[in-house]
Amino acid sequence: MGYYNEISRGYNRLHGEEQMEKARLVKESCELHGFLLDIGAGTGKATQMFREKAECIALDPAIEMVKQFPGIKVVARAEELPFKDSSFDSIISLTALHHADLEKANAEMERVAKGNAAIAVSFFKRAGNFEQAKALFKGFKEIDSEKDLVFVRD
Repeated sequence: MGYYNEISRGYNRLHGEEQMEKARLVKESCELHGFLLDIGAGTGKATQMFREKAECIALDPAIEMVKQFPGIKVVARAEELPFKDSSFDSIISLTALHHADLEKANAEMERVAKGNAAIAVSFFKRAGNFEQAKALFKGFKEIDSEKDLVFVRD
C-alpha cells in the first residue's frame, strides 16, 4: 500500500470527483442505512456522502489515506475484515476490490453482512479480474458508468 500512502495528500484532487460520482450512483440506486462498512474507502471522501443515513466505518489498508476520514476508521485488507459475523446493514466498495483477492474479499463481505444487507460494489471494466467480478456479483443489479460497472444488491 506504499503507493497509496505516498499519494494520500493529493488523492482527492486526483480521484475525488470520480469517487463522488460513483457514490452518487450508489446512493440513487439503493437504500444504504444502519451500520455501513466502506471497504477500500481511501480518504473516506465518498463515505461521507452516506453519513446522514448510516453510521459509517471507513476501511482501507493504506493508513495515510484512511487517516483523512473524520469518522471511525480501520486499517485492514478486504480479505481479512476484523469484524464479527453479521455486523453490517450496508456494505460499499467503490473501485477498490480490483486490488484484492476477489474470492476471499467477497467471502469476507458476505460473512460480515447481515442477511438482508444492502451491498454496492463498483469495478473497473478494464480490471484484470473484471470477468470474475461479473460472475461473483451475478444476480446483482448492474449500473453502467463510463469506466465502471456498479453491482447493487438492495
